[in-house]
Amino acid sequence: MHIAVGLVVLVASAAAVAALARRFGVSEPLALTLVGVAASYLPFVPAVHLEPEIVLLGLLPPLLYTAAIRTSLVDFRTNLECIALLSVGLVLFSTFAVAAVVWWLLPVPFAAAVALGAVVAPPDAVAATAVARRIGMPRRIVSILEAESLFNDATALVALRTAIAASAGAVSVWSAGADFLMAAGGGALVGITVAWLLGMLRRRITDPVLDTTLSFLAPFAAYLPAEEVHASGVIAVVVCGMILGHRAPVWQSAASRLAEHTNWRTVQFILESAVFLVIGLQVRGIVDDAWSSGLDHTTLVITVIAVLLAVAVSRPIWVFGWMLVRRAIGRPGEPVAYSTVVSWAGMRGVVTLAAVLLLPQDTPQLPVLKLLALVVVAGTLLLQGPSLSWLVRLLELRGPSRAEDALREATLFSQAATAGLEALDRAVGSGTPPEVVRSLRDRSAMRTNAVWEQLGRPESEQATPTAEYRRLRLEMLRAEREAVLQVRDSGEVDYEILQHVLSRFDLEESMIDRFDDIEEPDRAEPLVGDASVADCAHLRAAPLLRETVAPEQCAECVVEGQRWVHLRMCLTCGNIACCDSSPGRHASRHAATTGHPVIRSVEPGEAWRWCYVDELLG
Repeated sequence: MHIAVGLVVLVASAAAVAALARRFGVSEPLALTLVGVAASYLPFVPAVHLEPEIVLLGLLPPLLYTAAIRTSLVDFRTNLECIALLSVGLVLFSTFAVAAVVWWLLPVPFAAAVALGAVVAPPDAVAATAVARRIGMPRRIVSILEAESLFNDATALVALRTAIAASAGAVSVWSAGADFLMAAGGGALVGITVAWLLGMLRRRITDPVLDTTLSFLAPFAAYLPAEEVHASGVIAVVVCGMILGHRAPVWQSAASRLAEHTNWRTVQFILESAVFLVIGLQVRGIVDDAWSSGLDHTTLVITVIAVLLAVAVSRPIWVFGWMLVRRAIGRPGEPVAYSTVVSWAGMRGVVTLAAVLLLPQDTPQLPVLKLLALVVVAGTLLLQGPSLSWLVRLLELRGPSRAEDALREATLFSQAATAGLEALDRAVGSGTPPEVVRSLRDRSAMRTNAVWEQLGRPESEQATPTAEYRRLRLEMLRAEREAVLQVRDSGEVDYEILQHVLSRFDLEESMIDRFDDIEEPDRAEPLVGDASVADCAHLRAAPLLRETVAPEQCAECVVEGQRWVHLRMCLTCGNIACCDSSPGRHASRHAATTGHPVIRSVEPGEAWRWCYVDELLG
């Protein structure tokens, strides 16, 4: 009973703190950790001891899975080299950098020092995702950090096992390398196999309840077999999740995808919030044990500071070292600003605290090693978490351009609508009522127009036809639901019939195009200016199309060694430059420098123009 009450209090407290952090724009991991630290010193709060099995078997698989199914497999392949350098090379580099410091300052064997280095080496997937998405980094940085934090746990856990075996004299360099290859390759193979088997089942399941149940089993179905054959359960879960997420539009029904999305967001919120609160709650016990361990207090404080510095410094050394190597061999690397942000985004989390508990009880200075792991987690969350947003602003890095995203979204909807209308023409038979075809065409046009209408002024200022449709239909549904509820209260109709009717109302309401329910940044401000297209002399004067005279590449990005996201052409001089979602934003800079007002997209399938002066689409 006491355990049940404790869990309820823990989850409720974590949810409340996380909700307040969101409300005031504060980093959730940071707020939860600080509240947990403060609570650990309250006399009525019991000591919290986190068992490693609970984290590694109960928390880690679902946390990794919920991040993996949202990670783009396409982006992962694009950034594979960078991700491998961070999730494998950087983890090993950080492991031995910390090990050297610990071995120098503490009376511990080198194998134990390496074990601690492996414990504190991997940044946390939860912390990286939470911070990166909250402060609005460029998408390429977010993709790299997310994928790195998913795979680096595997490298760290393999290195930890190897160090523990080395402390018993049961490992060699060759066997350590073989273990790593077995863990990585075996984990990937198990993940692919499990994803394929689950995909076969999903294609035969249409019930969202059964499909969601299968989804909840997926991370454990990948993790447990991989660990049983001494492969990496972490890699198995990540590979399985990325494949299932990539193939979800093909293997799952729409209802199943919606249910899975909502359910896993709930699971993610509860687990992430509880995990960081528990991290803070462990502070008092770990600090007391280390302080009374018999080690000189001065040495203890020096070691704590030195290890935290080693963790913080090793990442920039590795990132900038590889950047210089790439440039020395003539290969374009990431922009310096990107590398700077990546080098500072090294927040640690729950895996570090769980991994340190795997150290054998006879490990020398075990209480001190636990304290070092705790300080690294808390220190990186307290120092790097809040300062990361400041660094992004200092470097003038911008998140994805909202206008660029809206334009591409509208174009993509138009392309999809064209394909849908072509399919409609092919599928119409001689017996199809004309009013059905007309209704389907109107519905397709309404959905496409709704997206383009979002490029205008906010709905609060200008009621578009689609917005009016949504408003009026929602008002009708509200009245219809109230009428059914009155019948329910009178007891005249069976409850099962009433529930069926109400569920039809709920389904229709969920299908209405309500853009305010989409999970995306705040779009309250207008995407364009207040003028209408008819008032824009620049769009009227600019040609609808201009022949491409230069290679379709951003010349300035080529010179600066940067990558562009999309390309735009100046309709005055024909200059081709990168969009506002690209690091250089050379199209905007060209317009500001030359005064040329209008550009057009040169991306395949896009035919829109944009006026920088009046901020209008034409």
